[in-house]
Amino acid sequence: MTAVLDRPAPGRFVETAPPPKRSEPRPVARRPLLRRLAGGVTPYLYLVPALAGLVVWVYSPLVQTIQLSFYDWNLVPTSPARPAGWSNYAEAFDLPQLGRATLNTLLYLLALLPFTIVIPVVVVLLSQRVHGRARAFYRTAIFAPYLIAPIVTAIVWRWLLDPNGGLVNQVLGLFGAAPISFLRDPKWAMWSIVVIVGWQLLGFAVLVVSAGMSGISDDYAAAARTDGATERQITRRITLPLLSPTLLFMATLTILSAAQLMFPMIQTLTQGGPGDSTTNLYYLLYDTAFGSFDVGLASAASVLFFLGFGLIAWGAVWLMDRWSFHDD
Repeated sequence: MTAVLDRPAPGRFVETAPPPKRSEPRPVARRPLLRRLAGGVTPYLYLVPALAGLVVWVYSPLVQTIQLSFYDWNLVPTSPARPAGWSNYAEAFDLPQLGRATLNTLLYLLALLPFTIVIPVVVVLLSQRVHGRARAFYRTAIFAPYLIAPIVTAIVWRWLLDPNGGLVNQVLGLFGAAPISFLRDPKWAMWSIVVIVGWQLLGFAVLVVSAGMSGISDDYAAAARTDGATERQITRRITLPLLSPTLLFMATLTILSAAQLMFPMIQTLTQGGPGDSTTNLYYLLYDTAFGSFDVGLASAASVLFFLGFGLIAWGAVWLMDRWSFHDD
């Protein structure tokens, strides 16, 4: 047993304990290659259901549409598809209703923007003055129309707008107005479709704008009030600029999906009429494929519209990155 002296006497040696031996590091056992690969692949397995849905419902029909655009086929199973080359693409620009359908689509999109941007902002700003359970009920009541199936919505509105005893014409009759054929008069048919689709999209737009508004910190408004800013100035200088990413997102979503959402309303209520007054691009494609039985021409036009809307989506994303204000 060794001893350590704190103050050794002169001429005596101090015995110290030998330093401990260093233990050599043990080699780390590496997991088998297959187990390591399985661990890296596992997180991606959660994406398989979503990717499978995209492949089955989006990419596969897109590939089939591109293939059919180079053939002539009338949808009859016993009639073989004949190669047509690029003739369908050249013929797509000569569709007699293309100009009117394109103009109607642009008018639809511009008319729906107030329902998805302006009115939702006003509704959300007003709902902030409501507190407690009343606010939840208020927002739920506005969102409810979005949950109704488009076909059911179209049937209910067809009854409401019926010129022979419809509820809307009954109300107008109380003020001495003559019955209006909203869905059969070219002056009213398009705007009736716009109001119906806008009414249904309003709830979803309010929900998105409410989510964007809740992401804005209250510290900005509090600091502005301390400096003497009014509520109008806070809304115009702080709230709306910080809400710009949400508003640009809703504008992009409206441009890319509103024309498609209008299709069930047009198909159920007006069938593109009277005349061509309510025909849009999506209904034109449907009528060409299943009305004229020209699948190749409709597929070629679909590919062209897909490329066109793809460019619009790219431009919208570029605008969102360039003009949005973010709360950093």
